[in-house]
Amino acid sequence: MRKLTYFVGTTIDGFIAAPDGDPGFLFPYVTEDYLPHLVGEYPDTLPTPGRAALGVADVPNSRFDTVLMGRGTYAPGLADGLANPYAHLRQIVFSRSLTVSPDPAVEVTTEDPVTLVRKLKQEDGLGIWLCGGADLAGQLLPEIDELIVKQYPVVAGSGIPLFHADFSPRSFQLTDSRIFERGNVVLTYAKAAE
Repeated sequence: MRKLTYFVGTTIDGFIAAPDGDPGFLFPYVTEDYLPHLVGEYPDTLPTPGRAALGVADVPNSRFDTVLMGRGTYAPGLADGLANPYAHLRQIVFSRSLTVSPDPAVEVTTEDPVTLVRKLKQEDGLGIWLCGGADLAGQLLPEIDELIVKQYPVVAGSGIPLFHADFSPRSFQLTDSRIFERGNVVLTYAKAAE
């Protein structure tokens, strides 16, 4: 069965974006010692233009073949003219307000996220990447099999949290950790057996 992985960048205090949804304040923390790790280990998660710029456009997908996004995660790229941000992946955007896809390669759906993810998990293929955002992650929390948290050495104070969900503790087990020279940390967690 395919697994759902929430691969996401966050501050020390658990925010994935500024209050207005902009994650740009995290970008300066993608440092020279850290970028090669991201490119080498997670090339599937790079936007298609980034893959080309970093010389991995022709690298076959190794971890993921599907990406899930909420409309808020998809919107910034769309505003910049990038309607097909992950052309190397099957792209699914969950939205109640965006009714027509701006690109034929991007599927827009109003389907219940949990129901759709359960269907996707039954299909053959590589993993499913939950790109964000907080509302979608909160809805899909029961289906998340793995968390890969890229924690940056900054405290934001407020913003968009990792999860927007009702109080419902879920256990995960730390399976890997990597610390980088400038303080970035990549933590990998597997869903704990219930």
